Amino acid sequence: MKICTIRDLLDAKVICCEDGLSRHVYSACGSDMMSDVLAYVKDQAVLLTGLVNLQVVRTAEMMDMNCIVFVRSKMPTAEMVELARDCGIVMLATDKRMYEACGLLYSNGLVGNKVKSV
Repeated sequence: MKICTIRDLLDAKVICCEDGLSRHVYSACGSDMMSDVLAYVKDQAVLLTGLVNLQVVRTAEMMDMNCIVFVRSKMPTAEMVELARDCGIVMLATDKRMYEACGLLYSNGLVGNKVKSV
C-alpha cells in the first residue's frame, strides 16, 4: 500500500517527508511499546503509535520503517520531526484512535506481521 493511500484512509496530516508519500509499505504495526515493535516487525512497515518521544523515530529507523502515524491527535516534537527528516521517515498524524486506524488499514488490505508460536 502506498503511504499516500494511508494518508487518505486515515484522513491524516503530513508532518514531514511529503516526498516519500509514493513509497510502499507492506505491513503495519500498532503499538505504544517500542520493545514489541523491535520484537515483531519485519519488512517495510508503517508504525501506528500514540507515543511521542525520540525513541519512536529511532525504533522506526532501526527497523527500516518508511512511515510513522501518530494516532489520537498526538503530535511529535520539533526534535522528532528533525530526526525523521534526517532519516527520510514520513510522519503522519490522525485524529483516529489506534483501534480504528489499524482496522481501516487492515480492512483495506494492509496486513500485520505473523507472530511466531512459542
